[in-house]
Amino acid sequence: MAPLSEPPAAPTHDAAEQRPAAGVDHAAHAARPGAATSSPGDSAPPASAEAPPGSRRVSSGPRGRVVALTGAASFLGRNLIGILEEDPRIARVVAIDIKPPDTGGSKLRLHTVDLTAPASEERVAEVLAAEQVDTLVHLCFLSSPTPATAWAHELESVGTMHLLHGARQASLRKLILWSQTILYGAHPTNPNFLTEKHPLRADAEERFFADKMAAEREFNAFGARSKGTTVTILRTAPILGPTVQNYLTRYLARRLVMTMLGFDPLWQFIHEVDAIAAFKLAIDSDFPGTFNIVGDGVLPLSTIVRLAGRTPFPVLHSAAGPLVSALWAAHAAIAPPSFLRYLRYVCVADGEKAARVMGFRPVYTTREALLDYTNAQRLRDVRLLQETPA
Repeated sequence: MAPLSEPPAAPTHDAAEQRPAAGVDHAAHAARPGAATSSPGDSAPPASAEAPPGSRRVSSGPRGRVVALTGAASFLGRNLIGILEEDPRIARVVAIDIKPPDTGGSKLRLHTVDLTAPASEERVAEVLAAEQVDTLVHLCFLSSPTPATAWAHELESVGTMHLLHGARQASLRKLILWSQTILYGAHPTNPNFLTEKHPLRADAEERFFADKMAAEREFNAFGARSKGTTVTILRTAPILGPTVQNYLTRYLARRLVMTMLGFDPLWQFIHEVDAIAAFKLAIDSDFPGTFNIVGDGVLPLSTIVRLAGRTPFPVLHSAAGPLVSALWAAHAAIAPPSFLRYLRYVCVADGEKAARVMGFRPVYTTREALLDYTNAQRLRDVRLLQETPA
Protein backbone atom coordinates (compact mmCIF):
# COMPACT_ATOMS: atom_id res chain seq x y z
CA MET A 1 0.00 0.00 0.00
CA ALA A 2 3.05 2.21 0.21
CA PRO A 3 6.52 2.08 -1.33
CA LEU A 4 8.30 1.05 1.82
CA SER A 5 11.66 -0.65 2.09
CA GLU A 6 10.37 -3.82 3.69
CA PRO A 7 10.93 -7.18 1.98
CA PRO A 8 7.85 -9.42 1.85
CA ALA A 9 7.53 -12.28 4.30
CA ALA A 10 8.16 -15.78 3.07
CA PRO A 11 4.98 -17.23 1.56
CA THR A 12 3.72 -19.57 4.32
CA HIS A 13 -0.10 -19.29 4.44
CA ASP A 14 0.31 -16.10 6.55
CA ALA A 15 1.85 -17.78 9.56
CA ALA A 16 4.91 -15.61 8.97
CA GLU A 17 2.74 -12.58 9.64
CA GLN A 18 1.82 -13.46 13.21
CA ARG A 19 2.81 -12.10 16.60
CA PRO A 20 4.47 -14.27 19.27
CA ALA A 21 2.29 -16.77 21.08
CA ALA A 22 1.76 -14.48 24.05
CA GLY A 23 -0.01 -11.98 21.84
CA VAL A 24 -2.18 -14.70 20.37
CA ASP A 25 -3.22 -15.88 23.81
CA HIS A 26 -4.35 -12.33 24.58
CA ALA A 27 -6.62 -12.22 21.55
CA ALA A 28 -8.00 -15.68 22.13
CA HIS A 29 -8.74 -14.86 25.77
CA ALA A 30 -10.48 -11.62 24.86
CA ALA A 31 -12.58 -13.15 22.09
CA ARG A 32 -14.77 -15.43 24.16
CA PRO A 33 -17.85 -16.76 22.37
CA GLY A 34 -20.31 -13.93 22.03
CA ALA A 35 -17.76 -11.21 22.79
CA ALA A 36 -18.82 -9.27 19.75
CA THR A 37 -22.54 -9.26 20.32
CA SER A 38 -22.88 -6.07 22.33
CA SER A 39 -21.09 -2.89 23.15
CA PRO A 40 -19.36 -2.46 26.52
CA GLY A 41 -22.00 -1.97 29.18
CA ASP A 42 -24.81 -3.20 26.91
CA SER A 43 -27.19 -5.66 28.51
CA ALA A 44 -27.75 -7.71 25.37
CA PRO A 45 -27.26 -11.47 25.83
CA PRO A 46 -24.04 -13.04 24.49
CA ALA A 47 -24.06 -14.80 21.14
CA SER A 48 -23.50 -18.17 22.75
CA ALA A 49 -26.55 -17.81 25.01
CA GLU A 50 -29.40 -17.59 22.52
CA ALA A 51 -29.45 -17.67 18.73
CA PRO A 52 -30.90 -14.61 16.94
CA PRO A 53 -34.43 -14.86 15.54
CA GLY A 54 -34.53 -16.78 12.27
CA SER A 55 -31.27 -18.67 12.90
CA ARG A 56 -30.93 -22.31 13.85
CA ARG A 57 -28.70 -23.50 16.66
CA VAL A 58 -26.52 -26.40 15.54
CA SER A 59 -27.15 -29.48 17.64
CA SER A 60 -24.12 -30.83 19.49
CA GLY A 61 -25.22 -34.44 19.12
CA PRO A 62 -24.59 -37.16 21.69
CA ARG A 63 -20.80 -36.93 21.39
CA GLY A 64 -20.44 -33.22 20.64
CA ARG A 65 -19.64 -31.38 17.44
CA VAL A 66 -16.51 -31.70 15.31
CA VAL A 67 -15.15 -28.55 13.65
CA ALA A 68 -12.34 -28.58 11.08
CA LEU A 69 -10.29 -25.55 10.05
CA THR A 70 -7.97 -25.02 7.12
CA GLY A 71 -5.27 -22.42 7.66
CA ALA A 72 -5.20 -23.52 11.28
CA ALA A 73 -1.80 -21.90 11.87
CA SER A 74 -2.98 -18.50 10.62
CA PHE A 75 -4.04 -15.70 12.96
CA LEU A 76 -7.76 -16.43 12.68
CA GLY A 77 -7.19 -20.19 12.80
CA ARG A 78 -5.06 -20.21 15.92
CA ASN A 79 -7.41 -17.95 17.85
CA LEU A 80 -10.51 -19.85 16.79
CA ILE A 81 -8.91 -23.11 17.89
CA GLY A 82 -8.25 -21.59 21.32
CA ILE A 83 -11.93 -20.62 21.67
CA LEU A 84 -13.29 -23.91 20.31
CA GLU A 85 -11.12 -25.83 22.77
CA GLU A 86 -12.94 -24.10 25.63
CA ASP A 87 -16.44 -24.80 24.29
CA PRO A 88 -17.90 -27.89 26.00
CA ARG A 89 -20.19 -28.48 23.00
CA ILE A 90 -17.16 -29.11 20.75
CA ALA A 91 -15.85 -32.68 20.92
CA ARG A 92 -12.91 -32.28 18.53
CA VAL A 93 -11.12 -29.55 16.62
CA VAL A 94 -9.48 -30.77 13.41
CA ALA A 95 -6.60 -28.68 12.06
CA ILE A 96 -5.87 -29.01 8.34
CA ASP A 97 -2.62 -27.23 7.52
CA ILE A 98 1.02 -27.77 6.62
CA LYS A 99 2.18 -26.62 10.06
CA PRO A 100 0.67 -27.07 13.53
CA PRO A 101 -1.01 -24.19 15.37
CA ASP A 102 0.40 -23.24 18.77
CA THR A 103 -2.94 -22.90 20.57
CA GLY A 104 -4.17 -26.48 20.47
CA GLY A 105 -5.06 -28.57 23.51
CA SER A 106 -6.51 -31.98 24.20
CA LYS A 107 -9.31 -31.62 21.61
CA LEU A 108 -7.00 -30.81 18.70
CA ARG A 109 -6.35 -33.32 15.93
CA LEU A 110 -3.71 -32.22 13.41
CA HIS A 111 -3.69 -33.47 9.82
CA THR A 112 -0.91 -32.27 7.56
CA VAL A 113 -2.47 -31.51 4.19
CA ASP A 114 -1.02 -29.32 1.44
CA LEU A 115 -4.01 -27.99 -0.50
CA THR A 116 -1.76 -27.12 -3.46
CA ALA A 117 -1.02 -30.83 -4.04
CA PRO A 118 -3.16 -32.62 -6.67
CA ALA A 119 -3.91 -35.50 -4.29
CA SER A 120 -5.10 -33.20 -1.50
CA GLU A 121 -8.80 -33.62 -2.31
CA GLU A 122 -8.63 -37.35 -1.56
CA ARG A 123 -6.74 -36.61 1.64
CA VAL A 124 -9.32 -33.99 2.68
CA ALA A 125 -12.15 -36.46 2.05
CA GLU A 126 -10.36 -39.04 4.21
CA VAL A 127 -9.85 -36.62 7.08
CA LEU A 128 -13.41 -35.28 7.04
CA ALA A 129 -14.88 -38.78 6.99
CA ALA A 130 -12.53 -40.27 9.59
CA GLU A 131 -13.03 -37.39 12.04
CA GLN A 132 -16.79 -37.19 11.35
CA VAL A 133 -16.54 -33.42 10.75
CA ASP A 134 -19.83 -31.53 10.66
CA THR A 135 -18.47 -27.98 10.15
CA LEU A 136 -15.55 -26.92 7.93
CA VAL A 137 -14.08 -23.40 8.24
CA HIS A 138 -11.89 -22.38 5.29
CA LEU A 139 -9.30 -19.80 6.42
CA CYS A 140 -6.39 -20.78 4.20
CA PHE A 141 -5.94 -17.39 2.51
CA LEU A 142 -3.14 -14.86 2.51
CA SER A 143 -3.80 -11.79 4.65
CA SER A 144 -1.20 -9.81 2.67
CA PRO A 145 -0.20 -9.80 -1.02
CA THR A 146 2.92 -11.65 -2.10
CA PRO A 147 5.08 -11.47 -5.23
CA ALA A 148 4.82 -15.27 -5.38
CA THR A 149 1.59 -15.03 -7.36
CA ALA A 150 1.75 -18.51 -8.91
CA TRP A 151 2.05 -20.13 -5.48
CA ALA A 152 -0.72 -17.90 -4.09
CA HIS A 153 -3.00 -18.95 -6.96
CA GLU A 154 -2.34 -22.62 -6.26
CA LEU A 155 -3.05 -22.13 -2.56
CA GLU A 156 -6.16 -19.97 -2.70
CA SER A 157 -7.97 -20.69 -5.97
CA VAL A 158 -6.84 -24.21 -6.84
CA GLY A 159 -6.59 -25.14 -3.15
CA THR A 160 -10.22 -24.13 -2.61
CA MET A 161 -11.29 -26.35 -5.52
CA HIS A 162 -9.35 -29.27 -4.05
CA LEU A 163 -10.96 -28.66 -0.66
CA LEU A 164 -14.49 -28.54 -2.06
CA HIS A 165 -13.96 -31.64 -4.19
CA GLY A 166 -12.98 -33.46 -1.02
CA ALA A 167 -15.88 -31.94 0.91
CA ARG A 168 -18.38 -33.28 -1.64
CA GLN A 169 -17.45 -36.79 -0.56
CA ALA A 170 -18.22 -36.04 3.10
CA SER A 171 -21.51 -35.37 4.88
CA LEU A 172 -20.87 -31.80 5.99
CA ARG A 173 -23.59 -29.77 7.65
CA LYS A 174 -21.82 -26.46 7.25
CA LEU A 175 -19.09 -24.65 5.29
CA ILE A 176 -17.74 -21.26 6.34
CA LEU A 177 -15.44 -19.14 4.16
CA TRP A 178 -13.28 -16.16 5.12
CA SER A 179 -13.45 -13.37 2.55
CA GLN A 180 -12.72 -9.62 2.67
CA THR A 181 -14.65 -6.41 1.96
CA ILE A 182 -11.79 -4.99 -0.10
CA LEU A 183 -12.97 -7.34 -2.85
CA TYR A 184 -15.76 -4.82 -3.55
CA GLY A 185 -13.01 -2.63 -4.99
CA ALA A 186 -12.33 1.08 -4.54
CA HIS A 187 -14.16 3.10 -7.21
CA PRO A 188 -15.27 6.72 -7.58
CA THR A 189 -18.83 5.49 -8.24
CA ASN A 190 -19.09 3.44 -5.02
CA PRO A 191 -21.91 4.39 -2.65
CA ASN A 192 -21.04 5.39 0.90
CA PHE A 193 -21.80 1.86 2.13
CA LEU A 194 -21.59 -1.30 0.01
CA THR A 195 -24.09 -4.05 0.78
CA GLU A 196 -23.74 -7.75 0.10
CA LYS A 197 -25.80 -7.25 -3.06
CA HIS A 198 -23.08 -5.15 -4.70
CA PRO A 199 -20.78 -6.97 -7.15
CA LEU A 200 -17.14 -7.65 -6.34
CA ARG A 201 -15.22 -5.16 -8.50
CA ALA A 202 -11.67 -5.35 -7.20
CA ASP A 203 -8.94 -5.44 -9.85
CA ALA A 204 -9.32 -8.86 -11.46
CA GLU A 205 -5.78 -8.61 -12.84
CA GLU A 206 -4.40 -8.63 -9.28
CA ARG A 207 -4.01 -12.20 -8.03
CA PHE A 208 -4.55 -11.22 -4.36
CA PHE A 209 -8.09 -10.19 -5.28
CA ALA A 210 -8.83 -12.57 -8.17
CA ASP A 211 -8.08 -15.76 -6.25
CA LYS A 212 -10.30 -14.78 -3.32
CA MET A 213 -13.14 -13.83 -5.66
CA ALA A 214 -12.74 -17.20 -7.39
CA ALA A 215 -12.96 -18.93 -4.00
CA GLU A 216 -16.25 -17.13 -3.29
CA ARG A 217 -17.64 -18.28 -6.63
CA GLU A 218 -16.63 -21.87 -5.87
CA PHE A 219 -18.33 -21.75 -2.47
CA ASN A 220 -21.51 -20.27 -3.90
CA ALA A 221 -21.60 -22.93 -6.61
CA PHE A 222 -21.07 -25.63 -3.97
CA GLY A 223 -23.94 -24.23 -1.91
CA ALA A 224 -26.26 -24.18 -4.94
CA ARG A 225 -25.54 -27.86 -5.64
CA SER A 226 -25.43 -29.13 -2.04
CA LYS A 227 -28.84 -28.36 -0.58
CA GLY A 228 -28.09 -30.11 2.71
CA THR A 229 -25.04 -27.97 3.50
CA THR A 230 -25.22 -24.48 4.95
CA VAL A 231 -22.68 -22.22 3.22
CA THR A 232 -21.68 -19.00 5.00
CA ILE A 233 -19.27 -16.38 3.65
CA LEU A 234 -17.93 -13.78 6.06
CA ARG A 235 -16.38 -10.73 4.39
CA THR A 236 -14.33 -8.97 7.03
CA ALA A 237 -13.20 -5.37 6.83
CA PRO A 238 -9.40 -4.98 7.14
CA ILE A 239 -8.52 -6.58 10.47
CA LEU A 240 -6.71 -4.39 12.98
CA GLY A 241 -5.68 -4.88 16.59
CA PRO A 242 -2.75 -5.28 18.97
CA THR A 243 -1.58 -8.74 17.83
CA VAL A 244 -2.52 -9.22 14.17
CA GLN A 245 -0.02 -8.53 11.39
CA ASN A 246 -0.91 -7.87 7.76
CA TYR A 247 -0.28 -5.35 4.98
CA LEU A 248 -2.38 -2.76 6.82
CA THR A 249 -0.46 -2.94 10.10
CA ARG A 250 2.81 -2.68 8.19
CA TYR A 251 1.49 0.30 6.24
CA LEU A 252 0.60 2.13 9.46
CA ALA A 253 3.81 1.09 11.23
CA ARG A 254 6.05 3.22 9.01
CA ARG A 255 7.19 6.69 10.03
CA LEU A 256 6.22 8.11 6.62
CA VAL A 257 2.87 6.87 5.32
CA MET A 258 2.14 7.29 1.63
CA THR A 259 -1.09 9.08 0.72
CA MET A 260 -2.41 10.35 -2.58
CA LEU A 261 -2.24 14.10 -3.08
CA GLY A 262 -5.76 15.54 -3.22
CA PHE A 263 -7.54 12.39 -1.97
CA ASP A 264 -8.77 11.48 1.52
CA PRO A 265 -10.99 8.37 1.31
CA LEU A 266 -13.01 6.92 4.18
CA TRP A 267 -11.77 3.66 5.68
CA GLN A 268 -13.21 1.15 8.13
CA PHE A 269 -11.71 -1.66 10.21
CA ILE A 270 -12.81 -4.67 12.23
CA HIS A 271 -11.02 -5.37 15.49
CA GLU A 272 -9.30 -8.75 15.64
CA VAL A 273 -11.45 -9.80 18.62
CA ASP A 274 -14.67 -8.97 16.76
CA ALA A 275 -13.53 -10.83 13.64
CA ILE A 276 -12.85 -13.97 15.67
CA ALA A 277 -16.19 -13.68 17.50
CA ALA A 278 -18.05 -13.38 14.17
CA PHE A 279 -16.64 -16.73 13.05
CA LYS A 280 -17.64 -18.29 16.36
CA LEU A 281 -21.18 -17.01 15.82
CA ALA A 282 -21.26 -18.62 12.37
CA ILE A 283 -19.98 -21.90 13.81
CA ASP A 284 -22.55 -21.92 16.63
CA SER A 285 -25.66 -21.29 14.48
CA ASP A 286 -26.72 -21.63 10.85
CA PHE A 287 -26.55 -18.41 8.80
CA PRO A 288 -26.63 -19.23 5.09
CA GLY A 289 -25.44 -16.47 2.78
CA THR A 290 -22.83 -13.72 2.65
CA PHE A 291 -22.26 -11.19 5.44
CA ASN A 292 -20.13 -8.07 5.82
CA ILE A 293 -18.30 -8.13 9.16
CA VAL A 294 -17.28 -4.56 9.92
CA GLY A 295 -16.71 -2.22 12.83
CA ASP A 296 -19.05 0.69 13.44
CA GLY A 297 -18.02 4.05 12.03
CA VAL A 298 -15.54 5.21 9.40
CA LEU A 299 -12.49 7.48 9.45
CA PRO A 300 -10.80 9.60 6.75
CA LEU A 301 -7.35 8.33 5.86
CA SER A 302 -5.82 11.63 7.03
CA THR A 303 -7.31 11.08 10.50
CA ILE A 304 -6.08 7.48 10.57
CA VAL A 305 -2.52 8.57 9.83
CA ARG A 306 -2.71 11.29 12.47
CA LEU A 307 -4.14 8.99 15.17
CA ALA A 308 -1.44 6.43 14.37
CA GLY A 309 1.16 9.11 15.11
CA ARG A 310 2.62 8.94 11.61
CA THR A 311 3.56 11.55 9.03
CA PRO A 312 1.66 11.57 5.73
CA PHE A 313 3.73 11.48 2.55
CA PRO A 314 1.48 12.79 -0.25
CA VAL A 315 2.40 11.60 -3.75
CA LEU A 316 1.00 12.64 -7.10
CA HIS A 317 -1.17 9.94 -8.65
CA SER A 318 0.82 10.08 -11.91
CA ALA A 319 4.04 9.35 -10.02
CA ALA A 320 2.71 6.83 -7.51
CA GLY A 321 1.96 4.04 -9.98
CA PRO A 322 5.41 3.77 -11.59
CA LEU A 323 7.11 4.23 -8.21
CA VAL A 324 5.19 1.44 -6.46
CA SER A 325 5.47 -0.82 -9.52
CA ALA A 326 9.25 -0.55 -9.44
CA LEU A 327 9.43 -1.12 -5.69
CA TRP A 328 7.02 -4.07 -5.83
CA ALA A 329 9.10 -5.68 -8.58
CA ALA A 330 12.15 -5.22 -6.34
CA HIS A 331 10.29 -6.82 -3.38
CA ALA A 332 10.56 -3.51 -1.52
CA ALA A 333 6.90 -2.50 -1.28
CA ILE A 334 4.16 -3.65 1.05
CA ALA A 335 1.57 -4.08 -1.70
CA PRO A 336 1.32 -3.92 -5.51
CA PRO A 337 0.12 -0.83 -7.42
CA SER A 338 -3.49 -2.05 -7.54
CA PHE A 339 -3.79 -1.13 -3.85
CA LEU A 340 -3.24 2.54 -4.69
CA ARG A 341 -6.92 2.81 -5.61
CA TYR A 342 -7.79 2.40 -1.93
CA LEU A 343 -5.77 5.55 -1.21
CA ARG A 344 -8.02 7.46 -3.62
CA TYR A 345 -11.56 6.07 -3.48
CA VAL A 346 -13.96 4.80 -0.84
CA CYS A 347 -14.52 1.09 -0.19
CA VAL A 348 -16.71 0.89 2.92
CA ALA A 349 -19.14 -1.97 3.58
CA ASP A 350 -22.53 -2.00 5.29
CA GLY A 351 -22.77 -4.34 8.29
CA GLU A 352 -26.56 -4.08 8.73
CA LYS A 353 -27.29 -7.59 7.42
CA ALA A 354 -24.87 -9.24 9.88
CA ALA A 355 -26.47 -7.28 12.72
CA ARG A 356 -30.02 -8.15 11.67
CA VAL A 357 -29.58 -11.80 10.71
CA MET A 358 -26.60 -12.98 12.80
CA GLY A 359 -27.08 -10.66 15.75
CA PHE A 360 -23.46 -9.56 15.31
CA ARG A 361 -22.60 -6.38 17.22
CA PRO A 362 -18.91 -5.39 17.20
CA VAL A 363 -17.48 -4.44 20.57
CA TYR A 364 -14.93 -2.10 18.97
CA THR A 365 -15.65 0.75 16.59
CA THR A 366 -13.33 1.50 13.69
CA ARG A 367 -11.73 4.26 15.76
CA GLU A 368 -11.29 2.00 18.81
CA ALA A 369 -9.75 -0.77 16.71
CA LEU A 370 -7.25 1.75 15.33
CA LEU A 371 -6.40 3.10 18.77
CA ASP A 372 -5.94 -0.40 20.20
CA TYR A 373 -3.51 -1.19 17.39
CA THR A 374 -1.78 2.18 17.78
CA ASN A 375 -1.23 1.77 21.53
CA ALA A 376 0.38 -1.63 21.01
CA GLN A 377 2.47 -0.36 18.09
CA ARG A 378 3.82 2.52 20.15
CA LEU A 379 5.04 0.04 22.76
CA ARG A 380 6.73 -1.95 20.01
CA ASP A 381 8.30 1.23 18.64
CA VAL A 382 9.76 2.11 22.04
CA ARG A 383 11.11 -1.36 22.59
CA LEU A 384 12.70 -1.29 19.16
CA LEU A 385 14.36 2.04 19.90
CA GLN A 386 15.61 0.81 23.26
CA GLU A 387 17.18 -2.22 21.62
CA THR A 388 18.96 -0.13 18.99
CA PRO A 389 22.64 0.53 19.92
CA ALA A 390 23.53 4.19 20.32
